[in-house]
Amino acid sequence: MKGKISKIKVVELFAGVGGFRLGLESYNSSNIDVKVVWSNQWEPSTKRQHASEVYEARFGRQNHSNEDIAKVSISDIPEHDVLVGGFPCQDYSVATTLKNSKGLQGKKGVLWWEIYRILNESKNKPKYLFLENVDRLLKSPSKQRGRDFAIMLKSLGELGYAVEWRVINAADYGMPQRRRRVFILAYLKGTKIFENLKTADAEDWILKDGILAKSFPVSFEKDHHKFQLKDDVKTISDSFNLEGKLSPFNISGLYVNDAVYTVKTKAQYEGKRIKLKDILVADSDVSDAFYISEEELDKWSYLKGAKKEIRETKDGFKYNYAEGAMIFPDALDNASRTIITGEGGKSASRFKHVIKTKKGYRRLTPVELERLNMFPDNHTQLNGVTDTKRAFFMGNALVVGVVEKVGEVLFNTIAEDKSV
Repeated sequence: MKGKISKIKVVELFAGVGGFRLGLESYNSSNIDVKVVWSNQWEPSTKRQHASEVYEARFGRQNHSNEDIAKVSISDIPEHDVLVGGFPCQDYSVATTLKNSKGLQGKKGVLWWEIYRILNESKNKPKYLFLENVDRLLKSPSKQRGRDFAIMLKSLGELGYAVEWRVINAADYGMPQRRRRVFILAYLKGTKIFENLKTADAEDWILKDGILAKSFPVSFEKDHHKFQLKDDVKTISDSFNLEGKLSPFNISGLYVNDAVYTVKTKAQYEGKRIKLKDILVADSDVSDAFYISEEELDKWSYLKGAKKEIRETKDGFKYNYAEGAMIFPDALDNASRTIITGEGGKSASRFKHVIKTKKGYRRLTPVELERLNMFPDNHTQLNGVTDTKRAFFMGNALVVGVVEKVGEVLFNTIAEDKSV
């Protein structure tokens, strides 16, 4: 209905410093109002909750929870349309089944099961899920390739959701960082998207009709594959792909009514590409602390270089060690390599970024790391938060531009659904 405003309420779990929120709340049009109505961020391994402090500094304390999600009561979480979150990649195996037909219990402390708990116990389930994880989720654990993702799909299916997923490398679509992550969208039975997906041709949905296809165009590459997930979650946990060396899940796929369709797709993009050199700050704005001295440069060169040598363990065992060379310094005329959580700090490292400037070799600054994830400049700057911690935040974050594009298509589709 023209002129009608669709208010879309979002809950953000495992919020970090707010990458999902930045991407989703950036999309507000004349007829769509997106608002995060509740968020949660808790870091169990640290006394001071730095990420939550940054989140509160940027978005306010209202409706933000800095509490272990396992201790949060379902009644504390307001009703919402969309549940989002970048949850940790862990072992999702099932410890036991419960007596009630819908219930199941995963390993303690595994945060996927907290998402499941919220969905399972909510009187009004969110109609849409938008989740993110590292791409190895599709092939973990090593002894049962793909089992963890199969558990996720089956448990979502039992809760009434259909699912589509895609591994997206942000740089394939012109963004400044080569960062591969799997993005998962789920739609509750009764929504227009669910009903459309249920009757759609699977290949057409993945290549042109689905939310992810409209957000990030792809073409068919190879390895079309279909199979069923008929077993219950406990059986999948115990017996999925015990003999398989490869995961049956490819980088794009659908799951609806126990049927899986998965395929390898190729990104289609002809637009502008942001390069590493495009996000750099002026040399005059960079502290001397980020520059590498001549004395230290040899150590960096060694760690970045190719190696073929004999090494010895503390117990005296000798072994052959070999590894290839890293590009050193990092190429400026391409998207950057993936930011890792250990990006910060002065110590020499094989994996930290190093660029060559007119003033010499240096590491990337926190602002440059924020730009590689398409965050606003100084989003993570806060009293008491070190540059090393800011780099850690960006190593854990997602590329905001990916969320923006998916959110735009998803929200417009939701608005159309609500106007019926």
